[in-house]
Amino acid sequence: METEHAVRRPAVAGIFYSGTHAELQTEVEDLLRDAAAPAVAGTLIALIVPHAGYMYSGATAAKAYALIQGRTIDTCVLVGPSHQEYFQGISVYPGSAYETPLGQIDIDADLRADLLSRSTVVHASMQGHRGEHSLEVQLPFLQRILPKAKILPLVMGEQRADHCFALGSALAAAAEHRNVLLIASSDLSHFHSSEEARKKDARVIALIEQFNARELMAELEIESCEACGGGPIVAVMTAAHHLGATSASIVHACNSGDVTGDTGRVVGYCSAALWKNT
Repeated sequence: METEHAVRRPAVAGIFYSGTHAELQTEVEDLLRDAAAPAVAGTLIALIVPHAGYMYSGATAAKAYALIQGRTIDTCVLVGPSHQEYFQGISVYPGSAYETPLGQIDIDADLRADLLSRSTVVHASMQGHRGEHSLEVQLPFLQRILPKAKILPLVMGEQRADHCFALGSALAAAAEHRNVLLIASSDLSHFHSSEEARKKDARVIALIEQFNARELMAELEIESCEACGGGPIVAVMTAAHHLGATSASIVHACNSGDVTGDTGRVVGYCSAALWKNT
């Protein structure tokens, strides 16, 4: 199969989320039904969502995705970290579609070409896409809420500051005249006690609410706070700012201990919305 026609098959179906069409559809619908997202006071530009298994962070993600129910969006740009492999730069999937048990979701080839023409840090490659879960777990929500939307999946092999800001600027330029939603995929701190995690996560949450991507990047680099997808968050905040977003709010925050009751070694989660006032 030629790369340009390649369909990226699901890698974590049955592990991070239900593995059959019927079970997954029910799981997503139940999560969205239970989500009570606040109204966004403006035009929604971007979301920040977690990417753990649905049993852990699905409810937090659903509260963000509930904000786009009833909206019309042509393309969702997803930016996530690479958990499986290290590579230089940022990769955009070169094939034609991603697949989940709910079916295939097409890649926006025109937006991909536009982005590639504007950036030297983004390259079309399978690197980071083969087994990566951070983007895949977002797709069932999009397939349920925006069944006609396309996607542009990007994986950051490096989360260097210059790459994050360059990606943000290029994404904004490519998306400026398109009906696009930006999505950053990230969990927060990993494997601290619940008490310590809340302290570390509170700093990330505060900087998101302050819409301060540069300070967030600086503190991530010196490890005064943690987010496994901190680079994607910074890139999407940067792009959203260039696209006119001026405000951010945390939709929901918790950690895995709130779900499992095990508060010894937890993973932090938050979802957030970035918008421009109208």
